[in-house]
Amino acid sequence: MPYDIPAPMLAKSVPEVPAQDKVAGGLSYEPKWDGFRALVSWDGTDVEIGSRGAKPLTRYFPELVEAFARLLPEPCLIDGEVVVPKGDPGAQRLDWESLSQRIHPAASRVAMLSEKTPAMFIAFDLLARGERDLQSEPFSVRRAELVDLLGGLPHPVHVTRTTDDADLARRWLAEFEGAGLDGVVAKPLAQPYSPNKRTMFKIKHARTADVVAMGYRVHKSGQGVGSLLVGLYSDDGTLYPVGGVAAWSDKRRLELVDELDPLVERDASGEVLRAEGEKSRFQSARVDSSFVRLRPERVLEVRYDQLEGWRFRHTVQFERWRPDRDPESCTYEQLETVSAYDLGDVLD
Repeated sequence: MPYDIPAPMLAKSVPEVPAQDKVAGGLSYEPKWDGFRALVSWDGTDVEIGSRGAKPLTRYFPELVEAFARLLPEPCLIDGEVVVPKGDPGAQRLDWESLSQRIHPAASRVAMLSEKTPAMFIAFDLLARGERDLQSEPFSVRRAELVDLLGGLPHPVHVTRTTDDADLARRWLAEFEGAGLDGVVAKPLAQPYSPNKRTMFKIKHARTADVVAMGYRVHKSGQGVGSLLVGLYSDDGTLYPVGGVAAWSDKRRLELVDELDPLVERDASGEVLRAEGEKSRFQSARVDSSFVRLRPERVLEVRYDQLEGWRFRHTVQFERWRPDRDPESCTYEQLETVSAYDLGDVLD
């Protein structure tokens, strides 16, 4: 049987690349790959690919399953990222759209896409090797074991590059964006692997959050989705509305109605269920603030500027759908916290 796949270790957002003395024992810096987080189990017979949200990805990437079985030199449990490159050699970049399309229910389409847009795997941690569980070992040891095990393997299995130079990591943050990467990760060298704990640091090019689609308001024209209401889970498991996403073209608004229809909540007679939303104090009392309720099953990534209380300060911008994410994993904890700053110091 394959290894038991744990929850992945997570990262918390920080505004800049931290210095080496940020944590005891120092840091290792590496590129932040923009793909599906994946934990790969290979027991010598079976390959299993688990996602960050504990959803199995194995069936969607048959080309990687074949490659792992053929290339991995011994049983192991690897943490990494599934990505899809696009473009000619010398001008390639990661392509999120092609990657997200790989999650499809039809086996025939999965097989076709595995040939048309083949994925590759970027390994960045090793949790087990043979019969040895490495999770209690410091990252410095796990990294050395990872390089020893996988460092010589050919495409499509790669080991991510690392550095202990914070200045170089800052260069990566600026330069690697052009290849489709979305930041840098800093990992404490002395820490063990901590499932579901935010013990690493991530530095991204912009503030983003994964949120849950809760409902939508019909556009003022009477047709299509005007705005999508999104939410985040609190520590007690309550889903709170945090803002709205708007600014779609007329064509896209109509498409969204059809795409979201399977998630619309209905009563026993089939009638669409609606709920009353919050009104802005600047809105007329006659403005309809109700919205169509959606089952909280679909995740999207949004860009935002700041959080005010429990909600985003302004309307957020749609970035992309996240079919690899579990709605329950969309919590407030993922959000970047801004350090306090005295207004008097701003005015001086």
